[in-house]
Amino acid sequence: MTLAILGVTASACSTASSPDPDAESAVSAETVPAAKADAPALPPDVDMTIHSVPLGEIHFDTFDGGSVTLADSTPEIREALLDAIPPIDEPVYGLAEQGDWLEPDDLVLGYLAGDNAYAYPFKILNFHEIVNDKIDDIPVLVSYCPLCRSAIVYDRRVDGRELAFSNTSALHESDLVMVDRTTGSYWWQVAGSAIVGPLTGASLEVLPSTIATWDEWTNTHPDTYVHTRDTGFERPYESDSFGGYADYVASGNFVFPVSPASLDDRLPPASLVVAVTIGDTVRAYQVDDLGSPINDTVEGSPIVILPTDGGGASFGAISNGYVLTFERRGDRIIDAETESTWSAGGVAIDGELEGATLDPIPSRTQFWFALVGAFPDVEVFTSP
Repeated sequence: MTLAILGVTASACSTASSPDPDAESAVSAETVPAAKADAPALPPDVDMTIHSVPLGEIHFDTFDGGSVTLADSTPEIREALLDAIPPIDEPVYGLAEQGDWLEPDDLVLGYLAGDNAYAYPFKILNFHEIVNDKIDDIPVLVSYCPLCRSAIVYDRRVDGRELAFSNTSALHESDLVMVDRTTGSYWWQVAGSAIVGPLTGASLEVLPSTIATWDEWTNTHPDTYVHTRDTGFERPYESDSFGGYADYVASGNFVFPVSPASLDDRLPPASLVVAVTIGDTVRAYQVDDLGSPINDTVEGSPIVILPTDGGGASFGAISNGYVLTFERRGDRIIDAETESTWSAGGVAIDGELEGATLDPIPSRTQFWFALVGAFPDVEVFTSP
């Protein structure tokens, strides 16, 4: 089964159903989706003498139904496939009304910067996967892999050096592999770490973000900016390219090979989880059909996962001197200590704490198989 059966075009993350060792001969300009004419300068070719994962476990999508491993690839193949799924380097934002083409239940990746909110529709990220931007003086990397349902925002700075990212068209553990344009190092998206090249072992800092429906995000952040369809590319952004894909993964199918680590059966492979890292602890919270808040303490820090229609949002559970415990009462989220009402955005909208806010916690949201493949020692939260 290929993603073409699910209605996915070659402009999305990948189309291969199994590795084909002879696929390298098929890579040509005709099999690779056209990139933008004014694409950024090519990064240095990757230094494959330095790596933390086997080169044979990184698979390039050749966009013809096959794949070729990094170990078997050539510089010509790597260059031909670079940015076949084009990143966005000059994002154009509009006010919320410019998202009127979105359906209320369309998912967005939400990011807060100071007093401003930004929404990145999945329907756009499906076709680009990477957005390089600078928001509120922070160089941000908005990253998304449809095959892992992994939506993560990173700080693009590493050891004081600002990096910009391109798309290799390769995948590791069936997850997006990015390349920084400065060193040519390859980066594993869910892990946020460099796995091939001179920066191998370096990590990107995770920034707070939220997955929500467009309706929920605009209700919580009516003054949000939204990434518009003015991308410089012609893509069918109105379509849902990956409708039904979660069912494919839930059946134990993966478009590209995954290791035994990704097959950890503590949760189903397509279970949607939010992962929080505090200190040395990585903890996963299952948010499929999350109806009530999840209260927890990680390395001594009280936190809460508030339910959103798209998953869950992570916050520190301290505000105005209170250590808060959250629960659902009817259609309201309240804290037990003051009985104030809270929005999914971590803002008290009624009660003693009205106007108070919770501090967002950096988190990753993705399918379980992708998270546990990147963090095999992850803990799974279980209710007391």
